[in-house]
Amino acid sequence: MPFKQLINVSARAILRNKTRSALTMLGVIIGVSSVILLMSLGSGVKTFVVEELEGLGSNLILIIPGQFDTKQGFASARGGGLGAIANSKLELEDVKRLKNDVTEVSEATGLLMGSAVVRYADVKKTVQIIGTTSDFTEVRNVSLSEGEFFSEPDVTSLKKVIVLGANVALDYFSDTSPIGAKIQLGEFRYSVIGVLEKKGGLGQTNLDDQAIIPVTSAKRLFDRDNLNFIYAKVASSDLVDTAISKIQMSMIERLDEDEFTLVDQKEVLQSVSSILNMLTFALSGIAAISLLVGGVGIMNIMLVSVTERTREIGLRKALGATPNIILLQFLTEAILLSVGGGVIGILTGMLGSFALSQFMTITLTWWSIALAFAVSVGVGIIFGVMPARKAASLSPIEALRYE
Repeated sequence: MPFKQLINVSARAILRNKTRSALTMLGVIIGVSSVILLMSLGSGVKTFVVEELEGLGSNLILIIPGQFDTKQGFASARGGGLGAIANSKLELEDVKRLKNDVTEVSEATGLLMGSAVVRYADVKKTVQIIGTTSDFTEVRNVSLSEGEFFSEPDVTSLKKVIVLGANVALDYFSDTSPIGAKIQLGEFRYSVIGVLEKKGGLGQTNLDDQAIIPVTSAKRLFDRDNLNFIYAKVASSDLVDTAISKIQMSMIERLDEDEFTLVDQKEVLQSVSSILNMLTFALSGIAAISLLVGGVGIMNIMLVSVTERTREIGLRKALGATPNIILLQFLTEAILLSVGGGVIGILTGMLGSFALSQFMTITLTWWSIALAFAVSVGVGIIFGVMPARKAASLSPIEALRYE
């Protein structure tokens, strides 16, 4: 039987039972659309997180208190996690020493973080405060929408100046410029000298919801001498490994090896990418289970179809149809059902991804669509073989006698 005729015969057989065929394809539609949606969501989350990490700046080395593994997290004997940060022995002098001793380090800055109540007029909110040095904008690749960042003399003189994140400025000053305004922070009034450019972010990387003051003022505000983190920016990516070795040697002069950890930005990116890739494929695997359910549904319906069309199969065989032709016809019907469901599922998944992209980062990849389509074809072949073989093996005489 010519291929075109085979397709036409199979399509007519499917269209004779439109409702049953549509319900049969439903499992494949749900499976394919779920796979595309979850893979798009996973890829989007990976893109978002990687961009946030890269947005911290380029060629960065992060110095963290305690022992830290990018795959396992904090493992400090001093309480781990928050305990390691609370007991940090990193100091502002370490920042100065790195800038002076390690030639590969172009800029370095320390961070002292905490929360405090910020008051202005009738607005009173708790805001996350970052105490840092004048190199912060260079290290973290930050720009200002208006005003200026504080200088090194401002840091050394404990000057009471503050730079607001975009959202913080909007909360307190709406559409008016905050430059020159005096806001209450702790016991002192701080002058607003700048507003950060809106950048977005996740958690502590989102500077839009934070305010920045000189690290010396932050020490007084939070009554602490230690730093939470130190960022060191290397002049070139080729010098990162050398810089790590020299920073390690410099830090060991004052601290024990278990009191700090050096984390390369690239190492963090690789670990995060690996974890998110595994998560994406795990979610897609769960969604693919519905494809198996859809395949079982196709097999069951095709077996029912073989039983209902037993006399038709006997008649066709009596007229000269070979077992191979019968097998190909029923296998083609199963594949058409699966592929039809796959195409509809792909369109549904793409529309769903587009809808979600209005609210979150979604990355629709061509390989997820190709994979979903290939799997839908595979489901039709795998679960269509048994019914097709059953139809092909029927005896013409017994089939004609079937009631």
